[in-house]
Formats: sequence, C-alpha cells, structure tokens
Amino acid sequence: MSLLDTPWNGDVTPFRIWGNLYFVGTEPASTHIIDTGAGLIMLDSGYQESLYLVLQHMYQLGLNPQDLKYIVHTHGHIDHVGATAALVRMTGAKTFLGALDRDYVNGVLDLSYAKELGMQLIPFEADVLLSDGDKISLGNTEIQCVATPGHTPGAMSYFFDVTDGTRTVRAGLHGGMGINTMCREFLDAYGLSYDCRENFLAAMERLKKEPVDIFLGNHMQHNHTLEKYEAICNGNPDAFIVPTEWAEYAVWAKQNLLNMIANEQ
Repeated sequence: MSLLDTPWNGDVTPFRIWGNLYFVGTEPASTHIIDTGAGLIMLDSGYQESLYLVLQHMYQLGLNPQDLKYIVHTHGHIDHVGATAALVRMTGAKTFLGALDRDYVNGVLDLSYAKELGMQLIPFEADVLLSDGDKISLGNTEIQCVATPGHTPGAMSYFFDVTDGTRTVRAGLHGGMGINTMCREFLDAYGLSYDCRENFLAAMERLKKEPVDIFLGNHMQHNHTLEKYEAICNGNPDAFIVPTEWAEYAVWAKQNLLNMIANEQ
C-alpha cells in the first residue's frame, strides 16, 4: 500500500522556512506558500488526496486558505497539480502554468502521470500560460519565470525574494528534476521526442548560473527539507540558506540524466 492509498501516512509538520516563506506540503509532494502581504501564493498544489492535509497545515501556521490568490505550478504532473481544481472551486485562486503543459492538465493529453500512478486527474484550464521571462507579481513578491523543459515541455523554474522584515534572500524552485519521463521506455511508449533530453541538459547549464540562497525542491528529498527543518528546531533559523546548493544540484541533475543515457546504451 502506497502513501497515495493512505495519504495521512505522508503527513509532515508544516513550518516557516524563512521569513514569509512556508512549507505546507506532504512527504509525496512539496507545497510552498509565499505570504506577499497582499494575499498568498501557493507553489504547487500537490495530490488531490492530500489536499485536506495541505489545508490543515495552512491553518496550523495561521494561513487562511481563503487568502489564496495565486496557484503557481512547476509542471503539469498530477503530484503538483492534482488538488488545483478543488482549490480553485474553494478559493477562486488564479492559476499559472507553463504554456507547453496546458494540455497535460486540461485532459487533452494523457501525460499527467496519473495513469502510471493508478489515479485520475481532475482537469482544469490554467488562467495564465507562462513563457520564459514572464513575471508574476503580488504584494511584496515578484516571481521570475524561467523555462526549464525536459521533465515536461512546459516545466518552469521560479526565482523570487524572501524577506524576514530585515534581511532579503533569493529563493529558487526548480521546475522538474525527474528523469523518469525522459527514459527510453516512457518516451517510446507515448511516441515522444528524445529532444527533451537535450533541452534538460541545456536548462541545467542555464540554471546553475542563477544566484540562489534558498533552494526549494518540488519533492522533499531534492533539498533535504526534513533535515533542514530539524536543524531549525535545533536552533539554526537559517538552515535553508545554503548559497552553494542550487548550482551543485543542477550539476548533479545533469549528470544523473547523462548516467541514465549511458546505461541505456
């Protein structure tokens, strides 16, 4: 039995990462909240089965779901967009997604990874389809959108400032690091182009040059979320501020794909 069958087993303690940035997600999929002072921005909504946990986490941290203004998605897979249709119905939040992933979430293409997980996506149309270089603004926050295709065609990475009222640091959230959708078996099964691999490698080269103080992953293992939370609990409020981590992970992600390609040969 998986965490998707028993979502309560994926529950983790929500917490403030730093300043106006929060973690409200679950073990299977990360969800982050930015409090902009003019409303909340959610970064990825997670699985629909885990939505009740995300809402509970928000309330635990004093964040009202009815203050949710924007839901910004890294890419169109069900683990990052699954709860969006329900959240939009509940809150009226405006949704953002990389333009090339539009048909992943609206039901036109069967590429949301729902079938692989034995699930069914509740489709929706994104309000804003993002392109490379776009900006998303709300309150004290401006998010820089950078196209990082590979994991999906429309994967978008996001960069934004976080403040504690005195200091300001730069956060970065990667659009999708998984190589599972770039393996030969997956690409051949859906008749997809192998160009995604070159696109991913180019994106990693581009991303490693971005200055980032706080590296956010769309899954907890990407940036050692739980370990850093434990460090916060043990007295290090800046545990998430690791300026070298972003570039190091971009290098690792590139090599991870190259290793898979070599193994296929």
